[in-house]
Amino acid sequence: MPANGTSHLDPKSALDHLKSYSRPDGLSVADLMDSQVHGGLTYNDFLLLPGKIDFPASDVITESRITRNIVLKTPFMSSPMDTVTESEMAIALALLGGIGVIHHNQSAESQAAMVRAVKRHENGFISDPVVLSPTHLVEDVLNIKARLGFCGIPITDTGVVGGKLVGIVTARDIQFRDPSTPLSQVMTTDLVTAQQGITLTEANDILRDSKKGKLPIINSAGQFISLLARSDLLKNQSYPLASKNPVSKQLYAAAAIGTRPSDRERLSLLVEAGLDVVVLDSSQGNSIFQIEMIEWIKATYPTLEVIAGNVVTREQAASLIVAGADGLRIGMGSGSICITQEVMAVGRPQATAVYAVAEFSNQFGVPVIADGGISNIGHIVKALSLGAGAVMMGGLLAGTEEAPGEYFYHEGKRVKAYRGMGSLEAMEQGQASKSGNVKNTGKYPAPKKSDTVENAATSRYFSESSAVKVAQGVSGDVQDKGSVKAFLPYLYVGVQHSLQDIGVKSVAQLQQSVKESKVRFELRTASAQVEGGVHGLNSYTKRLFA
Repeated sequence: MPANGTSHLDPKSALDHLKSYSRPDGLSVADLMDSQVHGGLTYNDFLLLPGKIDFPASDVITESRITRNIVLKTPFMSSPMDTVTESEMAIALALLGGIGVIHHNQSAESQAAMVRAVKRHENGFISDPVVLSPTHLVEDVLNIKARLGFCGIPITDTGVVGGKLVGIVTARDIQFRDPSTPLSQVMTTDLVTAQQGITLTEANDILRDSKKGKLPIINSAGQFISLLARSDLLKNQSYPLASKNPVSKQLYAAAAIGTRPSDRERLSLLVEAGLDVVVLDSSQGNSIFQIEMIEWIKATYPTLEVIAGNVVTREQAASLIVAGADGLRIGMGSGSICITQEVMAVGRPQATAVYAVAEFSNQFGVPVIADGGISNIGHIVKALSLGAGAVMMGGLLAGTEEAPGEYFYHEGKRVKAYRGMGSLEAMEQGQASKSGNVKNTGKYPAPKKSDTVENAATSRYFSESSAVKVAQGVSGDVQDKGSVKAFLPYLYVGVQHSLQDIGVKSVAQLQQSVKESKVRFELRTASAQVEGGVHGLNSYTKRLFA
């Protein structure tokens, strides 16, 4: 017995004694997100309470659904902004298990070329490879190398798939050759081939054992059918989480378009290039323009996945779900470069918006994407816990090597430009001057003369015909983050460790446990937020990963 005479309970009964409490520690998600009590919440306003760890972090599965029919190995998406996602970012994200959405503040042809670059980057059997004939020139191969990034090209007698295979041209074949040399003089004719009908595993074995860079697949008549590349085998080993179409084995490609009539023509080029997911890019998704666009897309391209938005309420979401949306983007004014809430007095705190829309749309099998307000790993996990299938990141990925633009120095720091698509700079992209001359101070080629100024930024904010452009975003710069190929694995492992702390082994288990009130939450006061960050130091260095 203790010295003060107080009797204590038997320590072995502690677990049984927990059952005597009327409710578990912390708040359920429904209690936390009751906006009538707490108002609108952002990610910084709450925490998840820890659970029990009985498994290693490496066992955690981050697989999650972004549309009705597409599942990613990691819940990461890059935003369709002209300072964030072009082909290089889209390829890197897809290799690392996410997906990048190529922006549309450029010509339709340029955007389609970027989609094509993503689709050609990694394949199983390449069913539509570039093919040339013996009469083509070395110059044609060099042009393909410059445009598409590769130069291992099969040669058939007709110059198309289905012709008789007569050779192959590789990088070594054209080195130090005059551009006007016919391919018949440089192509390799001693070929290792495989017969049509071979399995991908068997073809990989032949490619590995032959030590060749390409394996042409032919039919019994010697006609060229498809191609397999050694580089894809290496990518399979280096990027086991890669986001691929399960049938074609090509990387998933996503791109954004607007909701104007001209965007229908743009979409036809993107689909022709191999597009898997189209994102309808609008600051306020609940419009007749977007509803009609969804209906047209589903009627014209029934297998194309459509992500609609942006929305922040159940009412907005319902209209787009009825129209046929396969996924929804959530967010209005929560991005680091967005000032919509400040200027327009319209929007919603992001955590509350994600929870409200996800709770509604998930009942119809429509996943949601938390778009905006993601500044760290904790925000990613909080968005997932509230029902999001993935997070869309802009500022967090801007400044990486794969983001468009050049590095420069500002106040002694190496930075890249980052701007909101609602900024005046984005709205003025390609704008014609009063004299009729084309004015262009941006990174992208200026368009030809046009009486109507229409680009991704103006259409996104319904501003094409406005005499005065009202900015809903700002321009700035972000510090160099290095390569996304190092940064994204840091986010991935961080999410794994966070879920381990919560005591769940997958994103699906996290969301189910939140529904069942097994995973609990706690509100944070302003002083609690200060306590949870770095404080009390004279100076410090913050290194995020090594």
